[in-house]
Amino acid sequence: MTIEEFIAWENAQPDKHEFIHGEIFAMVGARRVHVTIAGNCFAALKSHLRGGPCRAFMADMKLAIKAADATFYPDVMVTCDPRDLAADTVMEHPKAIVEVLSESTAAYDRGDKFASYRLIDSLEEYALIDPDRRRVEVYRRLPEGDWLLAASESERDLILKSLGFEAGLEAVFEDAA
Repeated sequence: MTIEEFIAWENAQPDKHEFIHGEIFAMVGARRVHVTIAGNCFAALKSHLRGGPCRAFMADMKLAIKAADATFYPDVMVTCDPRDLAADTVMEHPKAIVEVLSESTAAYDRGDKFASYRLIDSLEEYALIDPDRRRVEVYRRLPEGDWLLAASESERDLILKSLGFEAGLEAVFEDAA
């Protein structure tokens, strides 16, 4: 199955699936804490981006990465690309992605999924939020293409420099206890 065939099939399904190298994986539901944190990030980003050229999207929007032969459902992604802003169900050019970690996905989100995300030319920042440790990691693409973990900043707040965005940890983790 190609990405295009998968997307056509997926759009007719009642449940969500991810597609990786020709294989289809059913998505499972998330914990309340996970959904709360993702919602907090989306709400803060939506408010921050209001009136500008970028938009935030939540977990029901697909992200196709043709170079990785994969599609994902990021918890939150921001795009400023006019092609994405005109798309109905699938984005391809995000500027920033936020994933909320769980025990079952943390290694994958840091490893193979991040390797796929790094193939997206437009992606400038990738944030991982750990609900159990109440910690944020932000990876930034450097001008030469390498990625840097901005650990000292991310222990304070969720900072996405590419968007001029900052949310305190109290806002990120609000109601997630």
